[in-house]
Formats: sequence, structure tokens, C-alpha cells
Amino acid sequence: MRSFSSLARASTTRSLISLSTSSSSSSFSLSSSAPLVSLRAASLPLTAAALASPASARLNSLSRQLSTTARTMAPISKETDYLVIGGGSGGLASARMASSKFGAKATIIEGGRLGGTCVNVGCVPKKVTFNAAAIAEALHDAKAYGFSVEETAPFDWTTFKNKRDAYVKRLNGIYERNLGNDKVEYVRGWARLSGTNEVTVALEEADESGNKEVTIRAKKILIAVGGRPSDPPAIPGAEHGINSDGFFEIETQPKKVAIVGAGYIAVEFAGMFNALGTETHLFIRGKTFLRTFDPLIQDTVTDNYDKLGVNVHRETQLTRVDKDSATGKLTLHYGDGQTVSDVDHLIWAIGRTPLTKDIGLEENGVKLTDKGFIVTDKFQNTTVDGIYALGDVSGPVELTPVAIATGRKLAHRLFGGAEFAQLYQDYANIPSVVFAHPEVGSIGLTEPQAIKEYGQDNVKVYKTNFTAMYYAMMDPDEKRPTAYKLVTVGKEEKVVGLHITGLGSGEMLQGFGVAIKMGATKKDFDNVVAIHPTSAEELVTLK
Repeated sequence: MRSFSSLARASTTRSLISLSTSSSSSSFSLSSSAPLVSLRAASLPLTAAALASPASARLNSLSRQLSTTARTMAPISKETDYLVIGGGSGGLASARMASSKFGAKATIIEGGRLGGTCVNVGCVPKKVTFNAAAIAEALHDAKAYGFSVEETAPFDWTTFKNKRDAYVKRLNGIYERNLGNDKVEYVRGWARLSGTNEVTVALEEADESGNKEVTIRAKKILIAVGGRPSDPPAIPGAEHGINSDGFFEIETQPKKVAIVGAGYIAVEFAGMFNALGTETHLFIRGKTFLRTFDPLIQDTVTDNYDKLGVNVHRETQLTRVDKDSATGKLTLHYGDGQTVSDVDHLIWAIGRTPLTKDIGLEENGVKLTDKGFIVTDKFQNTTVDGIYALGDVSGPVELTPVAIATGRKLAHRLFGGAEFAQLYQDYANIPSVVFAHPEVGSIGLTEPQAIKEYGQDNVKVYKTNFTAMYYAMMDPDEKRPTAYKLVTVGKEEKVVGLHITGLGSGEMLQGFGVAIKMGATKKDFDNVVAIHPTSAEELVTLK
């Protein structure tokens, strides 16, 4: 298992020999000053899992390229209608739609594994792991229903990981075949914007002519390079931890882990580790986690983690990390001298950072925010005509389905003619789910947000807390919470927010999300006949 520092070293040793050219000239000048960023759309980060070779091999490759660039340099060799930088969810969706539906000549550039963060180190392997945790919980719950379940061996983490990795690899292959089926050209390499209508690509492998670089001109360029895990705080020993991508590289089940972060990634990891039998410590700066969610969600889920046995360290931060050179175990220092020792893995899950540095954006007029996000309007236009951006690289909602929907809409607008000229992605009322314990579903405004926007007197809230029937056969200390809230505004009581936590919330939210997106009122909910016995029926019987 490589530490965070080794991951950082591996990623920063990548270098790009950039060909610098104006859009109107084919003369070149050699520059070796620009660091290389592996570009992945919405949003595959730089991780050990995505690196095909060690840092030393990269340096050797760079050295060879320096010595041979002069004789392998070629003039602009490719042109395309639509050039997509990054082979993650958003970029793939946009390129495929442009080519398959509208006949545009589309090219996509990706230097890592196709599928982006979601497929490789995000939603997909995370949900598979969540399923394993759910089975572990079901085995535990089975006894309350009269089953005699005896495990003959502990959970086989290594076998599970290998099967999960194989599943992800199959998905990578499916994505590549889909590109071929939709006639999208796939260039394996790392790109840097070298003009307002062209990029220079350091190829993963030399082409048939021996060229290790290629410059591609395009009428339209989409930046969909995604993000990476944010760097850890500058405390002594921080490098002994791993970032959130490293979770998927852990080969054997740890006995004790520590996770730093209060967002959905940290909360999901903590819940899964705990359910699978690992002693889990979660460090958060506030009194609750998931702080962007409604207070009902924050309080219910944070309290339940305590009951589940997760060691939630509230209102605290790590101050130092020590590593035992003999055992590799970590000792974490926090608060006013407190420690947690014998930790197998420390995971920094403290957010994500867009991969926008040193890829030629600002040099070519593409404006960034102070946090590194690409500035776009509602049509995904950047500050440069013909250059667009979407997904985690631009926000404002960093979710895979949002990137996919935005990418497809952009392809319609750019290549679909006048009919789609005003098409754009609406970022209001987007449903989101956290695979916590229990699951969380949320859409629309939280109660505090609604009060701020509409005023206290115009907001009415309906909520309920109960125990799902699933737990009817269990002892009191084994029962888990369910909590729902509807946030309504105005005399018509239009539903502007729905927040749920409990069994099945992830699947449940999708249908209710349609209703809220259509502008449903409390009366519309009341007019639906309940399905009994279900937890969801409580949402249409709230008083």
C-alpha cells in the first residue's frame, strides 16, 4: 500500500513536452516546462490505481522523449469537429452523443482508464463495497428472524477486492467498445491546450510513424478533466495517510482505520468499514457530519453512527501522525494531547480539487475561480469562444449523472441545430443519495435554505421519525432510525425540499424526485393512495 506522499510523487513526476503553436501557424517551439496532468472527465483523479508504471519508468520515458522529440516532431496531424479532453462520464456522454446522433467527427483524449472517477475510484466500486457491507448487516440481522447463521470464515476482503477490480476492468472495456460503436476516435494520452482551437497530446505510446506527440485542431473543445482528492493539511506525518482513492487499493482488511472528513465520501467509507468488522474512527471538525444536508439528516445519521459503533471524534482535528518503522502502524495525535494508536490506514477524505492547473487553460484565456474551477455560463461556455467545460471541473453540482446529462445537452446544443440552441442543464432540484448507514436521499432546499430564500412565515415543514417494519423482530438496541421531512412554501404548499434517511432511501428518492421536479405540492402528495406496509407511505400521509 503506497502512502499519500508516494502517490503525490508519482503524479508530479509526470511531465509533458508541450508543442507551442499559434492557431494560425504550423511552426513549433519546444517547451519542457509544463508539468503534465492526466486528464479525466468528471472526474478521474491522479491515483496509484490509474498509474500504469512507476515514477522511474515515467522519468525514463521523459528522457527518451527529450532526446527524440526533434526527429519525431510532426506538423498538425489531426483535425476534428469536437475534441473532448477527458474520458470520464461527462466527456464520454458528450462525445458519443455528438457522433452517434448528429454525425459530428468527435475525438476523445484520455491517458488513464476510461470511465472517470465514478467507474474507477468512485460510485461504482463504492456501491459494490456498500453491497458487501449490507450483506454483512443482513447476516447479523438474520438471527432476529430465526435463522441460525454461522460464519465459517471471516469476510474475505482480498477475494472481494479482486472481483471488484475485475468488474471495473470489464466496464473499462465496455466504455472503449462503446466509443468504437459510436465512431468516436479515442486517443490515449495526456493533453495540454496549446491554442484556442488546438491541443498537444503526449501519446501513451508512439504512433505508427514513431511520433510521441500529436497536435489536434478542433472547431469545438470540451474540457471535462474532472478532479482529484484534495491534499491533506500541512501537519507533521500527513504523508503517512492515503487519499480517498487509496481506499480502493487496500489489499487486505485492516483491523483499525481512521478517516478524516465530514462529507459523503468519508461517511460512506466509515459506514462500510464498520459494517465489515473493522474498528473505525471518524474525525470531524463540527458536531455533525454531512453538513451541507438538512439538519434532520445530519443529526439522525451522526447519532446512528455512534450507536453502530463508529468512533466519531467531534469538533477535533489531527495535529500529528507518527509511523512505527517496524510495524507500519500509525499513531494519530489530536485535540489536547489525545491519541489513537495501532491504526493500519489513515484516509484523508477532505474534498476534491479540479484538475485545471498547468494544462494551458489560463495561458489561452480560460478563466478560473480562486478554487481552480473553470468559469462557465449556464450553456457551459467558458470565457473563450469554442471552449466549453462541464462536470467536476466546473461544478456547480459534482455528481456523475449531472455530468452525463450536461454532456448530452451540450452535444445537442452544439450540433443539433436551431431546435436545441437554447438547451442547457438546469441545476435546480437535483436528487442526490449518500450510501450511509442508513441511506440518505435529498432533493431541493434544506429547511434553513428555504427560510433564507422565502422567509420564516412562508415556510411550512412536515416531518416524521419512526422505526421501519424491517426492525420489528429485533431488540431495541438493534433497531435503526428512519426520518423524513418535506419542506413546503407558500399558500399552495409547493414542495421545495425532501430529505429522507432510512432503509431504501436511495431507490425511493428517484420517483419522488420526478414529482418535485414537476412542481408537486403537499396536496399532490396527500392525493396519492399509500402503499402499505412500506416506509415510503409515510411521505404521502404526513400531517
